[in-house]
Amino acid sequence: MNHPMMTQTSAALALAALGHETRLAIFRLLVKAGNDGLNVGEIGQHLGMAASTLAHHLGALVEAGLVEQERQGRQIVNRVDFGVMNQTVSFLTAECCVGVKLTQEDAA
Repeated sequence: MNHPMMTQTSAALALAALGHETRLAIFRLLVKAGNDGLNVGEIGQHLGMAASTLAHHLGALVEAGLVEQERQGRQIVNRVDFGVMNQTVSFLTAECCVGVKLTQEDAA
């Protein structure tokens, strides 16, 4: 999928979604599943959680753009949007080790 450039706002939304222990566990499981994804029942079996709990947390991950959902018959398959995941990581590391200097105003 083609994604626009990550902004500070979209990065903050993605990181906030991952800032919850349950959502982080779901996301990491879906990363392991790869492009095949998992339905809610499969996620629940792996993590030992109720479908209603998972639906709430998956909604937050979808809203943040980190997870995509696709209906396949009666099931909804959840997959990581690897483009958004990679953009989030790139946003965090884009200016690694470039240095920071004080401006004249900051030094005064």
